[in-house]
Amino acid sequence: MQTTSINIGNKQVKYFFDADFSYLETITSKNNTVIITDDNVFKSQPSRFEGWKTIVIKAGEEHKQQSTVDYIISELIKLGADRKTFVVGVGGGVVTDITGYAASVYMRGLKFGFVPTTILAMVDASIGGKNGVDVGVYKNLVGLIKQPDFLLFDYTLLESLPEEQWVNGFAEVIKHACIKDESLFTLLEDSTLDYFQKDKVALADLIEKNVNIKTKVVVEDEFEQGDRKLLNFGHTVGHAIENIYQLLHGHAISIGMVAAGRISEEINNFHSTELEKMIKVLAQYHLPTEMEYDKVKIWEVLKLDKKKVSNEMNFVLLNKIGDATVRAIPMNQLEQLIK
Repeated sequence: MQTTSINIGNKQVKYFFDADFSYLETITSKNNTVIITDDNVFKSQPSRFEGWKTIVIKAGEEHKQQSTVDYIISELIKLGADRKTFVVGVGGGVVTDITGYAASVYMRGLKFGFVPTTILAMVDASIGGKNGVDVGVYKNLVGLIKQPDFLLFDYTLLESLPEEQWVNGFAEVIKHACIKDESLFTLLEDSTLDYFQKDKVALADLIEKNVNIKTKVVVEDEFEQGDRKLLNFGHTVGHAIENIYQLLHGHAISIGMVAAGRISEEINNFHSTELEKMIKVLAQYHLPTEMEYDKVKIWEVLKLDKKKVSNEMNFVLLNKIGDATVRAIPMNQLEQLIK
């Protein structure tokens, strides 16, 4: 196991890489801790939760709503949770998002940590302190930024991960390469999903590399005033597609990245050969790159995106692979580009 402590704002966050789930008991006492997980994780890993007070929620993005938070809070009350209770989210991005939010508002804030169980959660969702819920089709419209006390990475949890969730997570890996790391993009070009599934050392290195990319961005810009906005590459169109069509997050973001790449080509001199390379790598990891969607419906959702400021949208564009920028695009121009 490798332990690293990172200061994000005024909070120290501990990362436990290549740890075992059982180490959780060393970090926090069973007597004073409540685990939040979903029914998929609970059913696939039942022995992990023995002796822990556990709240089980329904799996799926459609349950990342305020009603689920209300359920969690009612269960915390039943369990007698007080201001000294520690909350741990064990699951994918939905679980970590909703756990951090519920813990942050219960009794005006409990300490919490995460044990991510998917590629997506390990490389992206659990990192950086963004916690919240959707409101209807509007992604992450309600929430707050508050850092966890720790992240525990147990790679054996990935052994029961369905194939589609492996694919889902690699969208965020490819996103990090596109915006920040050309050498990571080259590594992905030269590898396959099957390779990372079979080579545990390569997978561990890949996850740690992505954790470090996102962490570095968050450390420098915790509250998304500058560079952290780059992490939204592909998410503006992607989030709208995700919730309207109930796609997996990574699949929607992949389509959103291609849309953002085409807009980059149109207004930011992003070269067509670079766009073709990005599309090729997304397809190489079995991610969708095209979809017929209702552009009018997408636009209606986009108009309430959190990245909209006045009559402009902060939109992430690529200069080249490994180098991204944020440009404020007038809404009337963006409407034409989207439609």
